[in-house]
Amino acid sequence: MDGYPFERGEVPDMRKQMVLTAVGRDRPGIVEEFTKLILHYDGNIEASRMVRLGGDFAMLIFVSAPEDRVFELRRAVDELHYTKFDVLTRLSEAGDEAEDPQVSRCTITVLGADHMGIINQVAQYLSEQGINLESMHTEVSAAPMSGTPLFTMSADVVVPHRLAVADLREAMEFIGDEMGVDTQIFQKKEDLQPV
Repeated sequence: MDGYPFERGEVPDMRKQMVLTAVGRDRPGIVEEFTKLILHYDGNIEASRMVRLGGDFAMLIFVSAPEDRVFELRRAVDELHYTKFDVLTRLSEAGDEAEDPQVSRCTITVLGADHMGIINQVAQYLSEQGINLESMHTEVSAAPMSGTPLFTMSADVVVPHRLAVADLREAMEFIGDEMGVDTQIFQKKEDLQPV
């Protein structure tokens, strides 16, 4: 977290949250440019994901800023869209923090020879089962010995209580066999239960 200092006893102003995405040609200094702009408008970066993809640099940033400055920040960031970056901003409303204590949090991993449709097939099954996908990382790299394109995926998901983790594991193994890839399910420690 970026941190947002307040004097002792000071009540912080109402803050609004904004999701910012930006993509542009990779070069040194991009992160400094965006974070300097956010700080100028008293913004705080609460979460972010940044990565180089091909020759571009992509950022996904969750920002909070004082209610009376968030629209100025949004306009300032949007101006970068016309000069250097493809930028999208969206004001975010607080999510429902009430969470079903019966859900299970798991990580799904997939490993195997790369081919089209792997992500779609996994995502289709998750959607059909009402499994919420919270984050996903995928990559294609060369296998150490053969140089064959190797696909890897790691996804954090929330499994509804009506679906046993053992059933998810069995279904993912079946999907993996169909696609010729290895799949594994890891249940988060705080949610461990016999499967």
